[in-house]
Amino acid sequence: MPRKIKQLIKDLEKAGFMNRGGKGNHRNYLHPKGVVLTISGKLGEDAKRYQEKLVKAKVEEVRNETKR
Repeated sequence: MPRKIKQLIKDLEKAGFMNRGGKGNHRNYLHPKGVVLTISGKLGEDAKRYQEKLVKAKVEEVRNETKR
């Protein structure tokens, strides 16, 4: 069962990303290390598979930069 958009956002915020706002259903997230990500969709909608992969990759990218 796919995760919801709000769950992806919660993962991003837990990793240190901040919401910079957006237009409509789009939300732009920025991490202090310079990593940027845009999530689209309503909070209660199912996340697309590519969105789940993208969030996972960006969170891992931030974690790997922190270890350096």
